[in-house]
Amino acid sequence: MSKSSVLFVCLGNICRSPTADGVFRQLVEQQSLADRILVDSCGTGSFHIGEKPDSRAIKAAAKRDYDLSTLRARQLKPEDFQAFDFILAMDRMNLGVLEAMKPADYHGHVSLFLDFSKQRTHKQVPDPYYEGDEGFELVLDLVEDASRGLLDTIQQRW
Repeated sequence: MSKSSVLFVCLGNICRSPTADGVFRQLVEQQSLADRILVDSCGTGSFHIGEKPDSRAIKAAAKRDYDLSTLRARQLKPEDFQAFDFILAMDRMNLGVLEAMKPADYHGHVSLFLDFSKQRTHKQVPDPYYEGDEGFELVLDLVEDASRGLLDTIQQRW
């Protein structure tokens, strides 16, 4: 039985990547695939290590029945390239960090998360940190769409 692992990456691991973590994890659980797909998130920066996701992200996610309250921010580490098949950046800046850290012998998939999205308006998940509630809603819309595409891709590889 094939297994996969997915790591979502943004800058601080308090808005976008924990939202992707929570949404994708719930989708995986709804499809009874939690024993086959490991889901995690992290940030490239060390600003928020150990902190809960931003309260606005938690609130927006809860309105759509996603629970982010148990997640805690952590920083990307070199070992993540051994542990995860898919390492997905929310934006080009963080993708650049991933590409720079990626070991030469890494054979997993590193890309922008929205590469798996059906919508074509956005190529990156915008950082909602300095935005109002609508920024967090947009993040959820984009993440929900890309999560379905990602799950389809993983299942096709099995």
